[in-house]
Parts: sequence; structure tokens; C-alpha cells
Amino acid sequence: MLPQLEQIKQFTAVQPEQCFVDRGYRGHEVKDTKVFISGQKRGVTRRIKKALKRRSAIEPEIGHMKNDGRLDRCYLKGTVGDAINVVMVAAGHNLRKILNKLRLLWLKIIEGVKITV
Repeated sequence: MLPQLEQIKQFTAVQPEQCFVDRGYRGHEVKDTKVFISGQKRGVTRRIKKALKRRSAIEPEIGHMKNDGRLDRCYLKGTVGDAINVVMVAAGHNLRKILNKLRLLWLKIIEGVKITV
């Protein structure tokens, strides 16, 4: 079984029914969870296709957090430090996204209110 599926079962005490993975997980030999591999054509319904697309949308976010948020290097010690680092990087990434949206909104407001002297 995949270590991630074991971890989910350990934390939630529930075995996941479905798992969405990339092509690197071929030959996984998982019996009790339905595994969908990205790019799979057989047995894929609209709902499953939507979930696979959602997974594909998250991958670039993780890449941006690794580059922009400096997720590549953790200066905190131990597994607790790793967990704190990931949460802080994710919070920083979300704040950057919110500030960009507010910046665009502010520009639209300024554009709409033209002051004549």
C-alpha cells in the first residue's frame, strides 16, 4: 500500500475510497482503494475527470510554493519544524495571492475615480 494512504488511514481512521495520482504511481498494487492515474481514459466519469483536473491545478501551486516560498529548504528542526514550515509557506502564498487581488481591485477603484483639478 502507498505510504500516503496508510497515513490517511492512520489520521482519520477511514480508508479512502478513491485516490488520484500522477503517472509515477504505476504498479502500485493497492487493492482496497480505487486509484485513478492522470491521463487515464478507461472508467473515467465526468466527476472523476473533474477531480483529476483539480489535482492538476494544485501541482503548479506546489511548484510556486517551492520556488517563491522557499519551501525547498527548512531551517526548523525535526518533523514538527517541517510541519510548521509548510503551514507558514502556505499562509505566505495565500497572503501573496490576496494582496495581488487587492492590488488589482485598488487599481480599478483608482481608475474609476478620476480626479480633475
